[in-house]
Amino acid sequence: MPVTRLKLGKLKVVRRQLLQRYEHQPFVSCLAGLYGCQWRRYQRARAQPGECCCSKVECGSFGLLILTFFLSFVFLYFWSEAQNDYNDFDWFNFGNLGFWFPWSLVLLIVAAALFTYIALLLVLAVCLLSEGQRLYLHWSHKSGIVVTLAFSVTATAILSDLWSKEWKTLLLSLQVTAPYLHVAAVSLMAILSWPIALHFFRMNKKVRQVAVLGLFLSVLFSLYLVPLGMYSPCIKEAGTLGPAPTLIGHRGAPMLAPENTVMSFEKAVEAGGEGLETDVTISSDGVPFLMHDSTLKRTTNIAEVFPNRTHLDASMFTWTELQQLNAGDWFLSRDPFGTVSSLSAADRSQAQNQSIPSLAQFLEVAARSGRLVLFDLRRPPHGHPYSQSYINTTLQVVQAHINSSQVLWLPSEDRDQVQAVDPDLQQTSGEKASIQELTDGHITRLNLHYSTMSQQQIRKYQSVNISTNLYVISQPWLYTLAWCAGAQSVTTNSIHVLSNINKPLFLMTPEEYSLMWILTDVVSAFLVTAIFIFHWWRERGLPFWSGSRQTHENGPYSKFRTELSDVWSVSSVTVRPDLRSIPNSPSTPHLPTITEE
Repeated sequence: MPVTRLKLGKLKVVRRQLLQRYEHQPFVSCLAGLYGCQWRRYQRARAQPGECCCSKVECGSFGLLILTFFLSFVFLYFWSEAQNDYNDFDWFNFGNLGFWFPWSLVLLIVAAALFTYIALLLVLAVCLLSEGQRLYLHWSHKSGIVVTLAFSVTATAILSDLWSKEWKTLLLSLQVTAPYLHVAAVSLMAILSWPIALHFFRMNKKVRQVAVLGLFLSVLFSLYLVPLGMYSPCIKEAGTLGPAPTLIGHRGAPMLAPENTVMSFEKAVEAGGEGLETDVTISSDGVPFLMHDSTLKRTTNIAEVFPNRTHLDASMFTWTELQQLNAGDWFLSRDPFGTVSSLSAADRSQAQNQSIPSLAQFLEVAARSGRLVLFDLRRPPHGHPYSQSYINTTLQVVQAHINSSQVLWLPSEDRDQVQAVDPDLQQTSGEKASIQELTDGHITRLNLHYSTMSQQQIRKYQSVNISTNLYVISQPWLYTLAWCAGAQSVTTNSIHVLSNINKPLFLMTPEEYSLMWILTDVVSAFLVTAIFIFHWWRERGLPFWSGSRQTHENGPYSKFRTELSDVWSVSSVTVRPDLRSIPNSPSTPHLPTITEE
């Protein structure tokens, strides 16, 4: 018994010495530690020849990780492209919750953080597979994956229900980003071909090999053909790009001053706006004034001045009462666009003292600067003194303070009568219709939401001298798309930003795009093929070059495979007293001499 224990002890020493070369791999140790919290003896997790890279449970975890990666990416991309409408989203929540908070920005930060976490886990997994390690994901990471998946699915479902039109924004964004996403996706598949090829040639089951290779090639070839279904108005022949759309300040310049105030419209004029857009309602004593909301609680201090009338319709106040309200302090305290810090001290002081302007004051600003005017007119509620005559009252103010040719008349009520009274007004429609209907209604301009953007329709209307204005476009990429589509003007919150754009952010000729697409696919196919050939060569131990002293380059697992089998064979045989050493061979390292004492 003592002799047997001694022999077994020596065999354990031999085995430990054989495996010791794998004990000092800081890179793999760090990967395994971060991925599975296995900071010690990570070598024992190496996948053996012919085995799967992980158990069924870990294989399921890896599949869930991939699914979570794609879903979190979709949501992050969706929400990052929705930045154009963040202000609407935050005010929507303000109306439902009763207090202001930048929910859109917080949601973006959380989505970016979770996606980064999942992406890092996936990178660690791919690196471990490239090193031939068996995957073991720690339970804390599994919990993190489940949390990220639940967040991505829930947030996407809620936003799809409450804000479904943003999916149209997502589709529009692909007209600008799809060429670059295609390059990124093909490049990612080329990188993934390394671990896939590595394990493909190690699998000893044909069914598994066919499944893995078939799935990989299906995805790769699908990506190669994706550009066939792509469309973008920014891929056009050289010299066919029209002039940049003119800019109309949405409620003035709401990023630089409180919306719908004299200061805001003056800032829009200074920033280079060609037009000014606003919303008009009428007071209970017949004074048209500027207010977008039906109530005054969002953009005034009505809770302080008239605390018992906060939910009352704005048109139910007299003009004297409206003049008692502050219409600028909210802008400084809530900072809806995160731009207050960029304002000078003088601008902040001016913003803090803004009041609700009348339509007459607004028109005087436009008349002095020679700017176009676009406004929507809200009908007073039933029982209002001017509920039947509000259009005539508003029209009288317009004719008294500005040249009618500068006014884009948007209200659709009694359009024929308005046209008869003042034919110089530029009749503007907020709805698409047939050319015949538009011309019969004397429509000269369409005011449409940007999600309805269509190059074909814009050209069709332009052919009969009906121009198209798209609202509200504040992101440069959307402005680029409107420019390429041929829109004549856009309504924007960021007039100071878009006025500095001198050329589209994305513009290619069909020939340039075809070259980009074909070159990406060809280079990717060459790299993937080279990687598969390389691993096939290594796993078979074929010489890399003729005449080389190095006759064989064993694969990264062949040496491990040989040495590991030697260890187990030594530990399983009966040790003879005359065993002194194990001869060396090209594939078997020198083993320490085992002697019997």
